[in-house]
Amino acid sequence: METFLTEPETSEGDRLRVAVAPLVAKAPTELARQEYIALLASGQRMLRTLREHGTVHCSLGLHRDDVGGGGQPLLSLFTITWQDTPAAPRAATAARAVTAPDGHRRVAYLELPCGPATVSETLRPPVTGSPLPRLPLLQVHAHLPHPDCKRLAVLTVSSTAAARRAEYRAVLEGIADTVRFTAPLGAVS
Repeated sequence: METFLTEPETSEGDRLRVAVAPLVAKAPTELARQEYIALLASGQRMLRTLREHGTVHCSLGLHRDDVGGGGQPLLSLFTITWQDTPAAPRAATAARAVTAPDGHRRVAYLELPCGPATVSETLRPPVTGSPLPRLPLLQVHAHLPHPDCKRLAVLTVSSTAAARRAEYRAVLEGIADTVRFTAPLGAVS
């Protein structure tokens, strides 16, 4: 995420420009090139907004619906966000994370290798006047309190494919099961 948000007049900005150049060069017309550049700038604005809210990782998923959607493409967004929390036992922090008035549903408490966690879902209605498709946004969240009892890692998968809720939830629970709050063996500090 940080690589995509580099300042233009820096060596990192130069590396980003070199990395994006082949994509822009493939545009069939000057107008298409300008549209690509505008889309990239829009993506940068979105990532800056995510970062302002504590997001430290973001991945886009584009895959076929092979469960029953006739192979239609599905788009998803996976984020990892850090949230500061009042100091409390980890189980209490995990429980408190899903009591906010955000409409968390299908709440489950899990004991993972990294400690207690809650998994929940929200379904947000489409935004009126938005240029985006008028589909509800499914968000599946895993709330994982850090051992320091002062912050919470929130893993979220978002998609407009609400019919695939069970599959996205299974994917997120599988990812959450891999989380560790310790450095892997052999990692350099």
